[in-house]
Order: sequence, then structure tokens, then C-alpha cells
Amino acid sequence: MMSPASRPKRVCIIGAGASGMSAAYALSRHPDLFSVTVFDKEGVAGGMATSIDIDSKKYGASYINDGVQGCSPTFANTMRMFRMLGYEPTEVGMQISFGKGDDFWTNVFPTALTSQFQNDIAKFGRVLKVIKKLEVPFAMMPVHVMLKLFGFSKDFGEKMVYPLVALFFGTGNQTPYISCAILERVFMDPSMKLFEYDSKSLLASIPTMLAFLKLHDVYESWKIETASRGNVNFKLNHNVLRVVSRSTSSSSSDSNSSGPIQIEFIPTTENLEERVTQTANFDELILAIDADSALKLLGEEATWMEKRVLGSVKYLYDVTITHNDLDYMKKYYEVQYNPSHNAPMPEDGSAEEYAEVERAFAFAKKNFRPLYYTMQYPEDKSKIEMSFDLTHYQPQFRGEKPAGPIKPGDTSSHRNEVQDQPSITREAQDLSNGKAGESDRTGKDSQGNAEPPLEDHVFQTIFLDRDGSQKLWTWDEIPEEKRIYEKWWKQQSHRWQHYAKVVPWMMWINGKKHTHYAGAWSVLNMHELAVTSGFAAAYRLGAEYPFKGDDDCERLFKLYLGLSHGVRARKEDRKGVFA
Repeated sequence: MMSPASRPKRVCIIGAGASGMSAAYALSRHPDLFSVTVFDKEGVAGGMATSIDIDSKKYGASYINDGVQGCSPTFANTMRMFRMLGYEPTEVGMQISFGKGDDFWTNVFPTALTSQFQNDIAKFGRVLKVIKKLEVPFAMMPVHVMLKLFGFSKDFGEKMVYPLVALFFGTGNQTPYISCAILERVFMDPSMKLFEYDSKSLLASIPTMLAFLKLHDVYESWKIETASRGNVNFKLNHNVLRVVSRSTSSSSSDSNSSGPIQIEFIPTTENLEERVTQTANFDELILAIDADSALKLLGEEATWMEKRVLGSVKYLYDVTITHNDLDYMKKYYEVQYNPSHNAPMPEDGSAEEYAEVERAFAFAKKNFRPLYYTMQYPEDKSKIEMSFDLTHYQPQFRGEKPAGPIKPGDTSSHRNEVQDQPSITREAQDLSNGKAGESDRTGKDSQGNAEPPLEDHVFQTIFLDRDGSQKLWTWDEIPEEKRIYEKWWKQQSHRWQHYAKVVPWMMWINGKKHTHYAGAWSVLNMHELAVTSGFAAAYRLGAEYPFKGDDDCERLFKLYLGLSHGVRARKEDRKGVFA
């Protein structure tokens, strides 16, 4: 019989989203050290990163990504993982359309609203620098308090600041209560920055975003690659009911069946005869699920500290309606360029300033193609609704193959590093798989690429905060025949209390009682943080960081390791004189 000291450490991972998959991948690279089982109640890996099929003859593409759309180019861990597997995100200009009518503004051209708020916009840049220098106290201050403290106008906060933060960090209708530190990091943090600040227009330019490829295929390839080393077993369609124990069992003399961690689970297959509750024992546990689900699974096993920290994560319930209702979009958003929104020419401006503004208007007339929209409810302008134009955003609507613009033979910058690519990757890279819906792409974008005409675009509208805002929702205005898909989400709130009661205290529960936590909720709701959190949990168990030596990837990993686990990288993984 193999002794516990000589056999691989048995690790249970609950959750096969970005964080669980990252932890499993890092552990899979050590088949002699770890034996891993990944549980997820769903039948596919990916968590929130899902793809759904749509009618290519009607919409000009055969699928959409649902839930996770893309990311900033600074998301180094996500990008390296995807490219290594044989998938390449597509660059897209991040155009926004906020508000309607007199309240409309955009980062594509100067509008009357940005002219109205010139003083507030100029002051905003100075305040960002103050917040950066004094980040710790400002992390505990909600945005609405900061706006009052520095004398910003109420309209500036509601019409410009709240929509900006809500859209890109998923804070929704909790935006007035989020930490000021998030606001500052949108502009200042090199690992999270989305915008360049401009003292006249707030946003300096149209940033480059990366639109994800077909996420179903990415995660399936990720699963196959992780399982290929033989030490990771995926139990999808298996629902973990509870954590029975996190202390060494004395009920069994067989050291291979006993262990500190005992869980209870049940298959979720359609075959009722297979739905039998089972138990399994492990040495270590990684909870790669949301905080309240983790707390529910722990039940009486949860410590006082875990109850306090996990119980302080607040979740909101939103619904996403994917639809094809252009009339709805035109009613509530500015979908097309309208010169009546142009800002007045600058008074006493130089010839160059006049020319610059004229160039912006000319560019917008030809190229205004928003990806993101927000609308404020007239009854309460601190609350918003968000929408996406998926046809503008996702590259399959312009004929890109499911793997994105990656060449099968390209091995530069870690692309296609997986030696034996699964068939799903090879199919996703096949040029012919980008032709779905080709005959229905009868319109053209500003670069002349074929895409569906505007009336055939696929939109997503997110109705936020069911419990606090449903009375304001206009979802009943989207007729059933225009709806493609409806999905409810549980969304983390980034209110300031999260940075007072959760983030600083994660290090005090991570690693206790053979348990580690992974998930973007531990800091900020971003795919990159989910990936990094999974790598960190595996690293604490003794696995190597998979992207060791890559400074761009290591930067956030080491920051997360210190913030959420309270430890430094191991000595052999540190550099410099003071390593």
C-alpha cells in the first residue's frame, strides 16, 4: 500500500470556470505530485464563459459568446493561455455610446455633453492622481462620497462617471457605492487600465479591446490539454452537495481512502438511476466557485472567519436578453451617428484645434460603430441599463473562424504550444469554419469587411439588479419574436464594503483547513483575475507557476499572491538583489 507521504496529493477542485481550469492546468503539469478531480454541475467547462448557437441564415453567424465578451490587451495570463491552446482574440476598437439625446456622449467624437462638463473633466484628472497616491483610504470610500467631497456636479457623476465604471467592471447599479480605487484603476493601473484620460473629453481615444473567439471550443481544448497528462479527472455533470469534513478521518484504516477533505456529490445526468449520492476523500480542496456557494457547501464546517469574509460578498441578480430588436435599441440608445450631437467648436481655438475637431466629426460620420451602450432610467439617473452590439463586437459576424486570426503553423509568442492539438482546435482553426452565414453578410463595416446589415444585428441588453431596480426595467418592450436567448446571472457587487470586509481578509482564510479559494470575486470581476487566482491556489499547493519568467504575466500573479494569500513567491521564483 502506498503511504500518504509517497503517493500524489489528492486535490479536489469544485468549479470548472476560469479559476478552476487554471488551477487544474497548473497542477496537471506535475503528474507525480498531484492527483486532481474537478467537479462541476454543468456539462461543459467555462463557468460564465459560454457560447450558444444561433441561426446563421438569419444573423450571419452560427454562434455567439454569452456572458464573457472580451478583455483588455493587458490581460497577459488569459492571452497566453488562449494562444498556447491555439486560439487568438481579435482586436476591435472599443467604441461606446452612453446616454440618449442631450445626455449622449461617446469616445468617438466630442459631444455637447462633454463640452458642458469641461471643468469637471479637468478636475477629474487631478483627483485621479490624488486617489492613486492615497489609495488605501480611498479604497474604503464609495464613489458618490468622493464626487461630493471634491465638489463634482451631480450630473457629471450620473451621466459620465457611473456609466463608465458600471459598463467595464460589471458594477451595474451598485456603481455609486463602489470603491474609488476601482475608478482610479480604470485609468491608472497598467494591469487593468482600459482608458487614457483626456482633460477635455475624459477619454482620449478609442482603446483597442480583444474580442474572444468561440469560448466553448477554447474551454473544451483547455480541458483536453489538462487531462492529457493523466492526473486530472473531470467530473462534469456532478453537483457537489456539501463538504462533509476538513479534518483527518479516523473511521478508515485505509490511508488511500481517508483524508482531511471529504465531500458529498451526486451526478446530474438525465439517467435517474445514476443519481446516487456518493462521497470521496481528498487531501486538499480548492473552491473555485462564488463566495456564497462556497459558504453554503462548507455549512457547519465553515470557520468564524470564513463566515465573516465569504458572507460579506454581496451578489446581485441580473438578466441578459439576447435579441434582434433594432427598434428597441434606437428608442433607448444612440445607435448611429447624428451630427446634432456634435460639440460646439472651441471658442478662440487655434486652427489646429478646429482641424482636430473636424477630423473627429468626419471620422464618426464614417466609422461610428458602438460596441457598448448604457441608458439611464429617467426616474432614477443613478441606475442604468447596459447593452452590447454583438455583431460589431464579435468577429465571427465578419467571417472570422472560431479560433480567431491564428495560423496553425504560427509558434511565435507562445502560440500553438500544445503539441498534440485536439481535433476541436484544428477544426476551429480551419478557414472553412469561418464561412457560416457568409451569404447573409450583405452589409459592410468601415474597413469594407462584409457583415450583416444593421437590421440583422444581434444585441444583448442587460437588466441589472433584480431586487433593487426591476420596477424600472423595460424588458417587456422587447417582443418574444425578437428574443434569441434569455439568461439570468448572479453578479458580484464591487461596493466599497468589498474592499473593507473581503479583499484584505482573504489571506486569513486561504490555506486554512486544507482549503484554498479561487475566483475573480476575491478582488475584482475580471477574467484575468479568475485565471490568476487559480494559478495562485495551485502554487500554494506546490505547483509551479506555469508562465514563470514571463514578466507581463508574473506581475499580476505576484501581486495577487501577496494580496489574497499573504505570501511572496518562493525564493527560486524571485528575482533581484533582495530576492
